[in-house]
Amino acid sequence: MNRSLTINDTTLRDGEQTAGVAFTVDEKCAIAYALAEAGVPEMEIGIPAMGDEEIGCIQAIAALRLPVALMVWGRLTEPDLAAALRCDADIVHLSIPVSDIHLRHKLRQSRDWVIDQVTRVIERAALSGRRVSLGLEDASRADPAFLALVAARAQACGAQRLRFADTLGVLDPFTTYEALARLREHTELDIEIHAHNDLGLATANTLAALRAGATHANTTVNGLGERAGNAALEEVVMGVRHLMHGDTGVNTQALVGISRLVERASGRTVAANKSIVGEAVFTHESGIHIDGLLKHATTYESFDPAELGRERRTVLGKHSGSHAVRLAYGRLGIALDDEALTGSLLARIRDHAMATKREPSPQELQRFFQESRARWASA
Repeated sequence: MNRSLTINDTTLRDGEQTAGVAFTVDEKCAIAYALAEAGVPEMEIGIPAMGDEEIGCIQAIAALRLPVALMVWGRLTEPDLAAALRCDADIVHLSIPVSDIHLRHKLRQSRDWVIDQVTRVIERAALSGRRVSLGLEDASRADPAFLALVAARAQACGAQRLRFADTLGVLDPFTTYEALARLREHTELDIEIHAHNDLGLATANTLAALRAGATHANTTVNGLGERAGNAALEEVVMGVRHLMHGDTGVNTQALVGISRLVERASGRTVAANKSIVGEAVFTHESGIHIDGLLKHATTYESFDPAELGRERRTVLGKHSGSHAVRLAYGRLGIALDDEALTGSLLARIRDHAMATKREPSPQELQRFFQESRARWASA
């Protein structure tokens, strides 16, 4: 990827819209600081129309003078624009539904009303001197010809960016690529992809959109967000790096620390098998896998865990083999040269794993060794 790619992280806006999540001002400032330190270039940090308390939080983040572009979110209305302009934000993002489903059933408005609203409010926003982004809510279910018309009107009125929102996460990577490529043909504006994870495809759809010509990717740390969440920052960064051979400018070694910070602040536990940042993603048990890893790490790791400041870990369990047993006992200073003894210990470890649902502790391994050696000595 030779073209520009910008991460716009919305942990502090859409991430906080996760049901039951509410960050304090100090938590928001700490998350913003950590993201900036990691090299995230843009952040969406709040909704000014929520009132003075929210604006105060936004201003507290702005007062940090972080080397990032700050965005605030609002509906495409004059009151929301007025609230946004009270904040020290670089980018004003204003959102409007564009699917007939939303227009008919939620707003009871027409497509002509959308065009009129874009004309009036985007023109006024552009006169403020702020960078202006137009959000296309439910774009994934909208008429592509109407999207092209809205894009042309937004550009004529002074917007610099469009946000294509897969609001309900109904796209797959193939339809995402087609939709974004089609929109790319009809506008010179920057395009930001905002993907939801209702079908578990948010990161895949984000990468597809970037291939199709999107310039910006909306993300959240740990994939927080409404319902099933948004595309995860850590997944998009590593996906761009390894699948698209691109560079987001984000320090990958900071991703795990940011994940833990947001985990604590949100109260949402990261699953052990969560890609990139989960506790278990570089943990191996299978005998076949460990044998391969000991011979060459690339046999069962697509990238080096050191990229994330992590190390691989092997555990003993039902699926372990003799290589893993020798490795574990070697760490305890015990060399297993006897094949029969190794086999006996492997059987004992497998029985333990099935009975306790966990790997044995170093003390238990020592006990298994003493018991097995005593049995062999008396036999």
